[in-house]
Amino acid sequence: MTTFDKREEAFEAKFAHDEELRFKATARRNKLLGLWAAEKLGFEGEKAEEYAKAVVRSDFEEPGDEDVYRKIEGDFKEGNVDQSEHQIRRTMSDLMSTALEQISKEG
Repeated sequence: MTTFDKREEAFEAKFAHDEELRFKATARRNKLLGLWAAEKLGFEGEKAEEYAKAVVRSDFEEPGDEDVYRKIEGDFKEGNVDQSEHQIRRTMSDLMSTALEQISKEG
């Protein structure tokens, strides 16, 4: 194996690792976001956990974060929870940082 092949293999391995980390962090962020939203909606215990799982599942509708945002926004409107788009998106961003930190401590 040439040096170039080794470098290419290392790059591919790093890319795969980074993608896996990003997937895990996004799923963790969505669960944390779901628990945050559940609290705002007045859900507790098992109902809050189920809601958080629904938020995680909502991320599989399309690439990116818009499907998750729309779920939270729609549920907040339905539940008469007063949170602006900015507040929701800022919480999403803050919780992504939290999720990345948690995962890096585990790994």
